[in-house]
Order: sequence, then C-alpha cells, then structure tokens
Amino acid sequence: MSLMANGSIEYNPPKDKMGYTVTILVDDPSSWMVPWASMLKDKLSPYHNVQMCLSKEKVGSGDFAFLLGCTKIIPKEILIRNKLNLVIHESALPSGRGWSPMAWQVLEGRNEIPIVLFDAREELDSGPIYLRDVIKLSGTELLSEIRHKQGLRTVEMVLRFLTLWPELKPVEQKGGPTFYKRRDHKDDMLDVNKTIAENFDHLRIVDNEKYPAWLELRGRKFKLKIYSCDK
Repeated sequence: MSLMANGSIEYNPPKDKMGYTVTILVDDPSSWMVPWASMLKDKLSPYHNVQMCLSKEKVGSGDFAFLLGCTKIIPKEILIRNKLNLVIHESALPSGRGWSPMAWQVLEGRNEIPIVLFDAREELDSGPIYLRDVIKLSGTELLSEIRHKQGLRTVEMVLRFLTLWPELKPVEQKGGPTFYKRRDHKDDMLDVNKTIAENFDHLRIVDNEKYPAWLELRGRKFKLKIYSCDK
C-alpha cells in the first residue's frame, strides 16, 4: 500500500493477507463519507470479500467491520458479528472523544489534526488504538477541501491496517478523556461582533447547503455561504 504523487492510493496486498471478509458501514446514506467508502470498497474488492452498507442492521458477519463517519453508537449485538470493529476518529484519543472532532479542532485554530484507527467498544471512542497519524492543514481549506484530506487519510489508514495486520498490536488509551459535544444549528451562528478574519475558521467548517453559517442582526436572521475564488 502506498500513496502516489498524484494523491491516489495503490493497494497490492501479499497473498497471505488476502481473502478477509470485510464490511464497510456508513450509517447515513447522505453522508459525505459515502463516496470515500465506495472508493475503499473498489480498492478492497479484488482481494477480499467486501460488503458496503448504509444501515447498521445490514452489517454482516466476518473478520473486520470498518465503521466510517457513523453518527450513532453501534450496539453490542452488531459489534459481535465481526472479530474486529474499527473506527477512524480525528483526535488524539482519549482527548477529544465524541462528535465532529475535526470541526471543533479547526475552530480551535489547529492545523495538525491527529487521526487514529481504533477498535470499537460499547463506551464511546474508548477502544484500544492500532494506528495513529495526522492530517495537515494550511489553515485556508474550506469544508470540501478539509473533507478531501480527511477522506483520503481514512482510506489510506484502512488499507494500511489490512496490510500490516496481524502484526499490529493494539495500545490501550491512557489518561483522562475529554469530549466534544454533538454540533447543532446554534453552533453555526456567527458572532457579528467579530471581524471576518476572526470568523474565518468558523466559516471553513460550515456546509453551504446542509448547515450554512448564519447570524442575527437588527432583528433578522441571515445565512452566509463561502466559496473559494482560486479556480
């Protein structure tokens, strides 16, 4: 497995690491992660028995279930169907458990976002970690560009795991956890008393169609959308 200069990922596992039964779950059919999960399925299908599903109830039994961009906690009766249930999460666990860790850290002004691949447990984001990496940002990327880097790293980490398994050894999380809350409509409200520069990181993480930035001014509400003019 290698990342090519053009950003594509090459995956050619050795013969002794083929033939796994793999499920890829994205539990929201409208998720931006769906195209990346489809890419991953295409990468894996020549070498493994692969199922992609958009509902946790359809998760099959097998070796590995990769739970990508899931919006709900997966119950034990689903987790026991596979030998390992693997999640990718963008924080330095146990710090930053919970929801939308990428968005919250961009808001914090961070340009190096930790990303981990870990074994799911019933307790939220608590399982042992198999791989750690980082997503590097310039500080100017808008949401689509952030998601591109996040999606590419997600695919790469899954392929890396399958290339290195079973030599990988899990490492239990150490230290006290911190948690990010689930974002809602109120979290997309801009502070009108801040400058555009001060609001810029907030504008970077909003979805122009699904959850645009908004503000209240002079008794009215307004939506704001942001686009890059580089191209």
